[in-house]
Amino acid sequence: MPAPIPLVLASASPARRETLTAAGITPYVLVSHVDEDAAVAEATAVNGRLAPEDVALLLARAKCEAVAHVLATDGGPADAPADALVLGCDSVLELDGEAHGKPTDSAEAVARWRRMRGRSGVLHSGHWLVDDRDPADGGTGATIGAVSSTTVHFADLSDAEIEAYVATGEPLRVAGAFTIDGLGGAFVASIEGDHHTVVGLSLPLLRDLLRDVGVGWFELVGPPDA
Repeated sequence: MPAPIPLVLASASPARRETLTAAGITPYVLVSHVDEDAAVAEATAVNGRLAPEDVALLLARAKCEAVAHVLATDGGPADAPADALVLGCDSVLELDGEAHGKPTDSAEAVARWRRMRGRSGVLHSGHWLVDDRDPADGGTGATIGAVSSTTVHFADLSDAEIEAYVATGEPLRVAGAFTIDGLGGAFVASIEGDHHTVVGLSLPLLRDLLRDVGVGWFELVGPPDA
């Protein structure tokens, strides 16, 4: 079995890395350090107010292309793979037509949950893929992306539950102030769509993007004992 094509994940999210690992893909993680607020402000100044799904895609692209640029110009860290595919992701929660990322502090997280409880929102996860492989190895030079969106129905939490959940610190570390694969899973009553989207990386959408650059899913998957 040939060695898998390297995948560089331009995200610090442990949940995204673990999602790939559970699917048999071992990504190399290289964080972009993109200034998200500045990127959104610049795009808004040019294009006007962005829809929540556009915010997710914009930031996924910015992170992905920033990491791809580092790899292309100086090779990045010494152990970074060459001729790799680069994947950037970003998630936002749409509630009442507004895009919400990570809360800035506990007070914002509490206020957010008081709006969310007993209601529904849409979690948008933007994905951007750059094919940075050498043309001799089948590289296309493509830079493409798409958004996966899933409706999330939240449980009707009490004030005490909200305060206790925010006190754990988890809502401050994730887009939308909740997780489905952690402590917040108890507060997600149901979803409509791909649950991987809510985690932050849609495997079905990634497969589609890979197919668009001529890469089969199992070309990224390592042997079972890897």
